[in-house]
Amino acid sequence: MIHLFQPQTGDEELAAVAEVFADKWLGHGPRTKAFEAEFAAHLGVDAQNVVFLNSGTAGLFLALECLDLEEGDEVVLPSLSFLAAANAVLAAGARPVFCDVDPRTLNPDAAHIESALTERTKAVIVLHYGGYPGDVKAIAELCRDRGVTLVEDAACSAGSRVDGRAVGTFGDLAMWSFDAMKVMVTGDGGMLYVRDPELAARARRLAYHGLAQPSGFGHAKVSHRWWELDIPEPGRRVIGNDMTAAIGRVQLRRLPEFVTRRKEIVDLYDRELAGAEGIEPPPPLPEGHESTYYFYWVQLDDAIRDEVAGELLAAGIYTTFRYAPLHKVAAYRSEGQELPSSDVASGRTLCLPLHPGLSDDDVRTVAATLRKAVDARR
Repeated sequence: MIHLFQPQTGDEELAAVAEVFADKWLGHGPRTKAFEAEFAAHLGVDAQNVVFLNSGTAGLFLALECLDLEEGDEVVLPSLSFLAAANAVLAAGARPVFCDVDPRTLNPDAAHIESALTERTKAVIVLHYGGYPGDVKAIAELCRDRGVTLVEDAACSAGSRVDGRAVGTFGDLAMWSFDAMKVMVTGDGGMLYVRDPELAARARRLAYHGLAQPSGFGHAKVSHRWWELDIPEPGRRVIGNDMTAAIGRVQLRRLPEFVTRRKEIVDLYDRELAGAEGIEPPPPLPEGHESTYYFYWVQLDDAIRDEVAGELLAAGIYTTFRYAPLHKVAAYRSEGQELPSSDVASGRTLCLPLHPGLSDDDVRTVAATLRKAVDARR
């Protein structure tokens, strides 16, 4: 089977975990702090504004919790988003309001966001589809002008940039995911960035039970009666640990090689599919944009897309569509909303296998099988 995603881990990651085992400290500790500092340096921000968590989803929920949303508040986000974003909005007590996207890039632009803003809008969550930054600069400017908080869902954009600036640092808060299917993997894990230092400190407290200061061994040398609790507000336990952080530090060092290979695969897909009738590849990146190339998506006639996906699966090639339109999910109370470009894109788009473990022959096999399946139905 040629898989859609596949983690790239090996001896370096094993050695890093072995060192953690040898030190007998598996939980939140020095490697966690080191990973936060190194990822912050990668972003070009202060380490105190970055928190390593047990998942990217935890980052979304924590980000929305930090905004102190109330019933009646609205949060705008593109319909073609991962469901965790909408779930986080509901969990925070607000209402998700979905906007449309460009039918080719599957990213919203500033006009899409602006059309969904109301006097009740408190925040915007913008997804960088497939690692492509999208219109984030203009969206960030729009949100600043309107006094609306911008949360960047940079889950698959750990290496994406615009004019040299890291995606995730344009807004007020951002999160990245390091689950087993992402560009960087730690098994499970995520990173949260909070621009405001005071809010970042609050996010760190909320990530560990709401404790204003630790109450365990690490605090014993700096506090009399270190076991006593100081909890300004209740939190939960969503912190990362030194095992996953150790893997993350290796993966961060390897990130440039991952992105380079992904770009090579994207270029090969482009060449193999050039001129193929009935198959539209992803649009080119704008000047100054850098991507992690998390997705390679093609667009087909919606009358044949599902059949083509089934034929590829039968041939041992797994494809999918990410992400299903949320405005059609009953739980989000948006039935009847019309978002024409999202509807068109969700019927035509298919994500092909893309990960550094693919050989050039694998890519050619995928492209040839796709072309054959589409040609047979034209």
